[in-house]
Amino acid sequence: MTIRLLIVDDQELIRTGFRLFLQTQDDLEVVGEAADGHEALTQAAVLRPDVILMDIRMPRMDGVEATSRLTASGSSPRVLILTTYDLDEYVFGALRAGASGFLLKDASRNRLLEAIHVVHAGEALLSPSITRRLIEDYATRTEPLRPRAKMLAVLTPREREILLLVARGLSNPEIAAHLVVTEATVKSHIGSMFAKLHLRDRAQAVVFAYENGFVLPGSSG
Repeated sequence: MTIRLLIVDDQELIRTGFRLFLQTQDDLEVVGEAADGHEALTQAAVLRPDVILMDIRMPRMDGVEATSRLTASGSSPRVLILTTYDLDEYVFGALRAGASGFLLKDASRNRLLEAIHVVHAGEALLSPSITRRLIEDYATRTEPLRPRAKMLAVLTPREREILLLVARGLSNPEIAAHLVVTEATVKSHIGSMFAKLHLRDRAQAVVFAYENGFVLPGSSG
């Protein structure tokens, strides 16, 4: 399967660099480029890419706003945020907006390729430094959130357990090994959990878990 890509960045040299590298990959196709969020929305509607490589800081409309509008429109592309800024407000803003991954531009080429495939497959991807800061931020809350009873009630005990493991960043195979069940069983529980909580993917599940108190300071999952 060929993954169709849209590159969104206000710097032409960066777009060109990404395109020249990515189009050498047999399973990737760069179908278009955009210089800001407005162009990204137009291009996404016409070109229907599978994955959008989205910069954050751009004129007219930034990457967070563009991602939010894509998600609100019901558009299907997965958004992988690529930025030079390892700042918390951008991490949380992008993930809340519906981004499926967040990677710094200084990542290696192999890491970029891995990120594209992971995001395309519906998984969540955060760079290690971002994951660590996400956990540290919530782990140092002075007044920890308490899980909302109504939200807990819609999930089965197994689904709650899997949500905690997803929030810790475990992959499906790792969750299966931890719970001693098949990977197919894990996928079934995750699909049910997403439907009940109206979540699009694992990135949203991670944000949901932290923001709604499913993961508490000192929790080991």
